[in-house]
Amino acid sequence: MNYILKSILLFTLFLTYGISAFAQSGQVSDKIIAIVNDRIILKSDVDNEIRDYMNQAEMQGQPIQFSEDLWYSALQSIVDNYVLLEKAKIDSVVVSDELVNRQMDQRINQLVRQAGSEQALEEAFGQSIIQLRADFRDQFREQMVTQQVRQNKIQRINITRPEVEEFFKSIPQDSLPVIPEQVGVSQIVIIPPPLEDARDNAFEKAAAIRDSIVNYDKSFEEMARRYSEDGSAARGGLLPMMPINDLVANYSAAATALEPGEISEVVQTQFGFHVIRLNQRMGDNIETNHILIRIDEEQIDEQFAIDKLNALRDSVLHHDKRFSDLARKYSEDDETRAFGGRIMNMQTGERLMMIDQLEPALYRIVLLLDEEGEISEPRSFNPPRSSASRAFRIVRLDRLIPEHVANLEDDYDRIRDTALQQKQMRKLSKWMEDLRDEFYIEFKIPMPDVDPLMQDEMQMPETEVR
Repeated sequence: MNYILKSILLFTLFLTYGISAFAQSGQVSDKIIAIVNDRIILKSDVDNEIRDYMNQAEMQGQPIQFSEDLWYSALQSIVDNYVLLEKAKIDSVVVSDELVNRQMDQRINQLVRQAGSEQALEEAFGQSIIQLRADFRDQFREQMVTQQVRQNKIQRINITRPEVEEFFKSIPQDSLPVIPEQVGVSQIVIIPPPLEDARDNAFEKAAAIRDSIVNYDKSFEEMARRYSEDGSAARGGLLPMMPINDLVANYSAAATALEPGEISEVVQTQFGFHVIRLNQRMGDNIETNHILIRIDEEQIDEQFAIDKLNALRDSVLHHDKRFSDLARKYSEDDETRAFGGRIMNMQTGERLMMIDQLEPALYRIVLLLDEEGEISEPRSFNPPRSSASRAFRIVRLDRLIPEHVANLEDDYDRIRDTALQQKQMRKLSKWMEDLRDEFYIEFKIPMPDVDPLMQDEMQMPETEVR
């Protein structure tokens, strides 16, 4: 994996959190440019933040020119994040291990899709996925804490209908946007199970490797280098000392049941089948070596998924079953199942979505649905936030709104959201100004006057009516 792709993957890992991991590592001893309570900010922290931000903008086809204003805004952004961490201490804001792990899993799955496979990702970093989760866990927790502090403030900012109407009236008539065709859709997703042959083959291979080590004195490290399908293979399967909670449940349970030097039976996790050797344990930290044999993802039972979806579709169309009830009971998509299969805009949380902004596979399905209530045939797709490489789904067209000029009757929710975002930006900016006065902040370099809104532009949502 080349350097550019690795850089892309690293930035993607922290894209939604503002400050990259590098900005917190203090890689070299260089000039201190700011202090927030007992936290120091180095010049290299800001340089790394700017570099990552500009690289990401270029990859998105929207290159940004470096400027002093941009650099100082990045510095203020880092300061504000530290201010929010100090505020979190006072307010006792914490993020649970479960939530951190869930967010980490989602981000790792996104990286896997970008890299092409789990193995390609591990090769890019020279680390196993388990180690990636462990290395970035603290940074994720801090950034999630600052997000929660902001969210706690934002949730208390509301807007009334008269305010929304006043906002709408302030938009010149000739500036009202044309709202493209919009749809509301729901889905039921079934992930095809592996064919029994694929699962059995992987298990038998892992069992044979274990047998060679336990009964025929083969070197664990040599067998790992030769056969393991994990990023740790080059190191003989070594996973250095790490907290038990950073390991997936089945792996940690099997490893902690061992005595040092003992080798486990074959253990199955979401990644495949493992053979584990416990090297040492210190408190709640363990060091292990492991060999991973993955289940061949190409050997899946597609017909099982198709038949199940056809049966569910028939239940709605001919047996008066509710699509939403079946989605809650049977769908295997974690993000839509709880909402009766309703697909939301992940960035805005809106139910209605522009038809031309749907992801390509969904767009092709919706184009063939003409009437509200119509349900598609089962179609395959690559689930964007799942470890599964392929899944099948049926899609129902819940609502269809033709293209039109924005108005309060048809687009009240959209206009309300835009007006609320603008109000939240104003209030949040003023709140941050007041919050900075509550903590010790010292700049070691002269700071120009920077527009507070510009300071937050890399973190705040867009407010254009769309």
